[in-house]
Amino acid sequence: MGGVDGLVVEVDGGIATLRIDRPQARGALTAAMWGALPGLLAGLEADREVSVLVLTGTDGVFSAGADIRELRGHYATAEAADAFHALNAAAERALAGFGKPTIAFVQGPCVGGGCQLAAACDLRFADSTARFGVTPAKLGIVYDAVSTARLARLVGVSTAKYLLFSAELIDAAHALRVGLVDDVFGPDEAEERVYTFARTIASRSQLTVRAAKDLLSTPLAAADEDRLATWRATWEAESRGSADVREGLAAFTERRVPSFAWRG
Repeated sequence: MGGVDGLVVEVDGGIATLRIDRPQARGALTAAMWGALPGLLAGLEADREVSVLVLTGTDGVFSAGADIRELRGHYATAEAADAFHALNAAAERALAGFGKPTIAFVQGPCVGGGCQLAAACDLRFADSTARFGVTPAKLGIVYDAVSTARLARLVGVSTAKYLLFSAELIDAAHALRVGLVDDVFGPDEAEERVYTFARTIASRSQLTVRAAKDLLSTPLAAADEDRLATWRATWEAESRGSADVREGLAAFTERRVPSFAWRG
């Protein structure tokens, strides 16, 4: 177990949990927390025992976004605002670029910077208490370009406009309808369902999973043949040299659970 003030890291059975641990402040993210995220994520990505990352909150609270008590200072000068935006962007970039599958498990508020981090994960699961919002229009802040584009790719341009123009919160059912989350569970079952799914991913061939994430994480233009060729050369060569495919086929034939060994 490790972490910094407001962030806790736990690893159990191939599943890493990165927990936003400030329920008394509605999961508000301080500048120190934003700044610590890239290093924490780099450590987890380097850990060969970690197959899946779950980003979540504490005591039914995900994150209400940046700590409002710090924002006046961050926007006191253009230089301070630029520095704060750089912290946000680096944290989001580190999460979006994390080389292993990432799941946001959302309970309660998921607003502003919290929603930004959830959107940077591969998958998002929520319980029925979750509320989502992208709220810079309440503060006169222009939302980051990369975050805006990522939100639009996730929910579509019209819904991204709805969220950004209004700064209103939507409930978990609405978020599911527009594609902001992938599934919604009851509060009593949500944690078990999320971690069962995470363990399912961890039990699969990590070679297959990592190759799929590598290709799907960046939208490809129709004519992007060079990147496709590089992907094929990298991952197909890795597959040919891996024992995972032989183990997968043998386990299927023998009707047993496979024991995959590839860890990158």
